[in-house]
Amino acid sequence: MRSRSVTLEDVASAAGVSYQTVSRVLNHSDQVAEQTRKRVEAAMQALNYVPNRVAQQLAGKNTRTLGLATSDLALLAPAQIASAIQQRTSQLGYHLVIAMADEGGAQQAVSDLLSQRVDALLINVPLDALAAQQIERMAASLPCLFLDVADDANVASCSFSAHTGARQGAEHLLQLGHQRIALLNGPADSVAARARTAVWRQVLEEHHLTPFRQLEGDWSAQSGYLAVIQLTGQALPTGLLVANDQMALGAMQALHQMGVAVPAEVSVVGYDDTADSAWYQPPLTTVRQDMRHLGERSVQWLTGQLEQPCRQAPLPPFATDLVVRASTAAPRAAKRLAHPIATELRRLAQQLDNDVP
Repeated sequence: MRSRSVTLEDVASAAGVSYQTVSRVLNHSDQVAEQTRKRVEAAMQALNYVPNRVAQQLAGKNTRTLGLATSDLALLAPAQIASAIQQRTSQLGYHLVIAMADEGGAQQAVSDLLSQRVDALLINVPLDALAAQQIERMAASLPCLFLDVADDANVASCSFSAHTGARQGAEHLLQLGHQRIALLNGPADSVAARARTAVWRQVLEEHHLTPFRQLEGDWSAQSGYLAVIQLTGQALPTGLLVANDQMALGAMQALHQMGVAVPAEVSVVGYDDTADSAWYQPPLTTVRQDMRHLGERSVQWLTGQLEQPCRQAPLPPFATDLVVRASTAAPRAAKRLAHPIATELRRLAQQLDNDVP
């Protein structure tokens, strides 16, 4: 026979308090003495008491539950962010419910979360301004924070500066002397992909250049491989800007199969600085986005909105950093040019030495 579930009254009896006091502890009320709180928590642990969140929802109470609508967790960046959100949520005494935005899109994922009566929403799905505002209307009075939204969206957001990050990668290749620079971007319907492309093109234009080639993938390593392998037998760029590290991995594998050396013949710059990028062959130069920091700060901001509404200042875009590793170098043409110049300088220096009396 199945044993009876432990009730709130059981906990109250074991702790020697009223069931109202147990309820206050569950709701993190500051009207409970610390000693009493510890006694109640010890009783809950001893009895393996699990709060009935469904009953709390039906009663219209705050359940300390956040909802996360996210892109495909098979991709490293969304997975890292979700992991950080899960950990920080638990540390702050909240629950997390996750819904994947797949064929049904972001609105379906948000609808699923709202049906579970979450208290607030984190949206880590690439959205333009209109789609973000539609989701905000769906959520009604619930606090929402968007992690991958267009700059012109009038919603609360927590994200990295695409302008800074994309510029760092492009300027790195230009400073090395590259002029034939190709772009390997994410899907055209991605807000982040479009923002990175716009900045890359702007930086190239500032140097009177246009993209040598423009390729597209779907963020996966396979798509990076397929985008680059199609260039077999064609003129190649000397530099390749890639919109994420996974596609960069696929691109480098394609170049290897084509017999093209990285970075001797083609330099590759990734984006994200995922945990594996330092172990690519060669180690990947990339734009670092601290995904864990983004996840943690987003939870802190959103729970702050729940606990002290309207007191949380807007979050400015987070900074990015260029991490230079072994996948980038000066193009061969620049190296060939440097050699005769250096030789001529040495000859002139020797001549000056000989002319000195």
